[in-house]
Amino acid sequence: MRSGASRCDAADGPGGLRISYGRCGCRGRTGRSPARPIAAGTRPPGCSRLMGPDLKLAKGADIGAPAPRTPAGCSAPPSEAQPARVLHIVENLDRGAVENWLVRMLRHAHRRGVRLDWTFYCALGRAGALDDEVRALGAQIIYSPAPIGWKIPFVAALRNAARAGRYDVVHCHHDLVSGIYLLALTGLPIGRRIVHAHNADEDVPTPSRIKQTLYRGPLRQICLRTADKIVGISNHTLDTLLAGRPRRAGRDLVHYYGVDPAPFEGVDTGRARLRRELALTPEAKILLFAGRLVPEKNPLAAVDVLAAMHRRDPSVVGLFVGAGSMEPALKARVSELGLQAATHFLGWRGDVPAVMSACDWFILPRPEHPQEGFGLAVVEAQLAGLRLLLSYGIPDDPLLPTATCRRLPLADSPEIWADAAFDMLRTPRPDRSAALAALADSPMDLDTALAGLIGLHG
Repeated sequence: MRSGASRCDAADGPGGLRISYGRCGCRGRTGRSPARPIAAGTRPPGCSRLMGPDLKLAKGADIGAPAPRTPAGCSAPPSEAQPARVLHIVENLDRGAVENWLVRMLRHAHRRGVRLDWTFYCALGRAGALDDEVRALGAQIIYSPAPIGWKIPFVAALRNAARAGRYDVVHCHHDLVSGIYLLALTGLPIGRRIVHAHNADEDVPTPSRIKQTLYRGPLRQICLRTADKIVGISNHTLDTLLAGRPRRAGRDLVHYYGVDPAPFEGVDTGRARLRRELALTPEAKILLFAGRLVPEKNPLAAVDVLAAMHRRDPSVVGLFVGAGSMEPALKARVSELGLQAATHFLGWRGDVPAVMSACDWFILPRPEHPQEGFGLAVVEAQLAGLRLLLSYGIPDDPLLPTATCRRLPLADSPEIWADAAFDMLRTPRPDRSAALAALADSPMDLDTALAGLIGLHG
């Protein structure tokens, strides 16, 4: 919690944004609301919700509203405070989930009139599809002049950029590899160093398995010993990076991705358009896999489940939205099973919410170890009103209270997965409006997530 927050529990921020350092509203394990404000980055006993400043748009507020008045006990309106100068170290501003989340938060802050002073340091050293939008939103971009494989030139370039930028916060988004970035920052006058774990794969970018094993331990220790905060996008992701070390209150935190509900609020839920586009019958039942077609998502298992479902009900078809290294193997498996007419590979689409809303099931048979970092597509599938078929490789974190979900072991046969799918089909389609309401009351709400992110930097 920023200094001074205890003197005024709430303030009217820019554009009617309500910024409060108050209670989480969760009754937690005790069954009672906390008796005192909860500091940003902490939680009351039994509460799973990360606490940060609570940002809510005041009812009827105008984004272009006049400057707020100064609340009693505060020396200046929040809008006059200088935002923290933050350097985000990312791959590049392209299709990656991490970068898309950060740009989503930057975009949301801009809509809300919340000032951010962000610079993106792109470790891959190349432009991305989001660069122009990021600059239009007021952020800066630095491309590394040296690849990370050139260790000394890479570290020297990052160190020079961090020194020249005089940043308040350096936010490292590459899990264990963030240890390399922290080494580059040694001795620089940076107020806060944050390591953010976005998956539990603990990947180290070297083709040598021996080097991967040798590097993991030292990189982890650099992160744990020199970072001011360790952040995970889910509980298991945080605990994987901590590797048995107990969480430190206010310093080792879970911060969930903010999810934008807008694409799902006005989406056409009619099933006919997609079926016409794909030349499907109006009665076709659609099993959807959406995401990268890579081994860590296990799309081959989705093909086998589709085959079991199609044998039982020939009206079942499968859609694969995404691309990746496994696409040739998937198409070969589809051909081997005789599913060519019942399987459609759509590549990356710009209308995923509309595609999702026209389907019946969402499947993600992720390998069980390590688990998925978070599962943003799982949240989106719920907002689209889909029934979920998930492996135990998906954590609990992305599941809303409204979810219609069956979680199964990968050891179960495709026929057992098919049984679960048809069992769910006998129940009413999940209520999209209820899912949207549940999202708004969760830590994944955009305002709540933006407040938590600002709290990490503040």
